[in-house]
Amino acid sequence: MTIHDVLTEPSSSSRQQVRVAHAFLLHHAFYPLLLATMLGFAFLLARIYFTRNLYFVFLVKNLFLAWIPYWLSLAAVRLAESRSRQHVLIAGVWLAWLAMLPNAPYIVTDFVHIWRAPRFVWWYDVGMILMFALNGCFLGIVSLRIMHDLVRPKLGAAGGWLFVLCATTLSGYGIYIGRFHRWNSWDLLTHPHRILAQAFERVVNPLSHPRTVGVTLMFGAMMLVMYLMVNAMGPRAARES
Repeated sequence: MTIHDVLTEPSSSSRQQVRVAHAFLLHHAFYPLLLATMLGFAFLLARIYFTRNLYFVFLVKNLFLAWIPYWLSLAAVRLAESRSRQHVLIAGVWLAWLAMLPNAPYIVTDFVHIWRAPRFVWWYDVGMILMFALNGCFLGIVSLRIMHDLVRPKLGAAGGWLFVLCATTLSGYGIYIGRFHRWNSWDLLTHPHRILAQAFERVVNPLSHPRTVGVTLMFGAMMLVMYLMVNAMGPRAARES
């Protein structure tokens, strides 16, 4: 072996770290999610090439935000595996995940832009937005399943499903305030009193805010049903693997 080989060959510990990281990401559906993202980008780049128009570039930002709850759920897993006693850090990761979770299914509402976009082939725009929306939903569902798996051993089966129900309902409300009131997830840090006051008023007087109730329940139910479908496939997939 030459000196060049010694200098350029990865150490065994580095190779082991790469294998561990690969197995970790593989176990948490990273590669299919990455493939879905790349396909969405390919659709967008093709549209930009043919139209010379950047109108739908905002989908990239929205999809970036949709990835954040996924990475936060992985961070929660790593903290749990390390048995970290940094309770403030753990609580911060979980709260940040819950705050960012609505960004994943939120992309579904971007269909409102299809009528405002510069004219192109309508079915192509539908397919492109659908690809981004599905990707966002996949990211949200995978991250929710990861967090559910962390919660279940501590709260039991009933507690775990109550956690899922609360998370999907809050996501539905997050989609509502994002689309109709234009709040962002980070506004929970900068304007928490305004958001909480707005939410409290709607909880106390739900009949006075039918759109709030309708949008929250619709998107919350959509996410819950998608999660139930994915979760129902888990045992079968485990038996066949």
